Amino acid sequence: MPFAHAIDAEIHYEDSGGNGSVVLLGHEFLMDRTMFASQTAALTPEFRFVSWDARGHGHTRDKGLPFTYWTCARDALTVLDQLGVERAVVGGISQGGYIALRTALLAPERVAALVLIGTEAHAPTPQELVNARRFLDKWYEDGPRQALAEYLARWLLGDDDWYRAVWVKRWLARDHHATEVAAGCLLGRDSILDRLPEITCPTLVIHPTRSGIPRAHARELAERLPDARYLEIENARQTVNMTHPVAVNAAIRDFLREHTVSRSLTPSRFRTGEIPVRTADLPAHPKSESH
Repeated sequence: MPFAHAIDAEIHYEDSGGNGSVVLLGHEFLMDRTMFASQTAALTPEFRFVSWDARGHGHTRDKGLPFTYWTCARDALTVLDQLGVERAVVGGISQGGYIALRTALLAPERVAALVLIGTEAHAPTPQELVNARRFLDKWYEDGPRQALAEYLARWLLGDDDWYRAVWVKRWLARDHHATEVAAGCLLGRDSILDRLPEITCPTLVIHPTRSGIPRAHARELAERLPDARYLEIENARQTVNMTHPVAVNAAIRDFLREHTVSRSLTPSRFRTGEIPVRTADLPAHPKSESH
């Protein structure tokens, strides 16, 4: 498996290869890079998709130490360094969006555009912190964990029984310490609202109307970014890229075609196609033809 080598972590990623513009995508909290299988399948080889596992998730190896989304933003840049990619479209869903925004603030010269799905620039509210702590305290108890995992799956994925079964199985096998450290990052994130005007690259903001991100927060994100396009997908939950892939893929495709040019973001010295994407980690959905 390919890894990018940070000082204190091995960041796992998957690369579709090809000569198209590079799109680096970060996943939702408690999920992993495989949640972007539909985007990779639908939008390559026109675009080159690189998805990666954040610390505490997937196959990334770290030391279990506390980290922030600024740390993760540096990890994202480390992945680009590993691939020899100087400039890319950067995006993600929920926590992946938190990381993408911070990547653009850390290294604006390396971010050609942003794709932000179900995300915000706010810090968590006091009530969110209380609710999350209660949830996590129950999560670490053996008895309620199955029911909590089922609840979380329905909240994130809606009525898709197949997706829910896949992710519940993964969550029940998660290491408790990794979950606690990753949750500390999520719940300790800072607000970057006041810094959004610094991000001048073109941005696509997709808001699923039944996500955990308030609509007002998503709209404020788009309004404060100098060059943002805002799209709502009705009745979609947080993992809209999985449950409504046709709408999401069409929006991303149109945005990328408008704001990127094939090969313009990948240095010619990189030998493309060396590391094929491995979507087998997420079993084929029975309705894969529509996903």
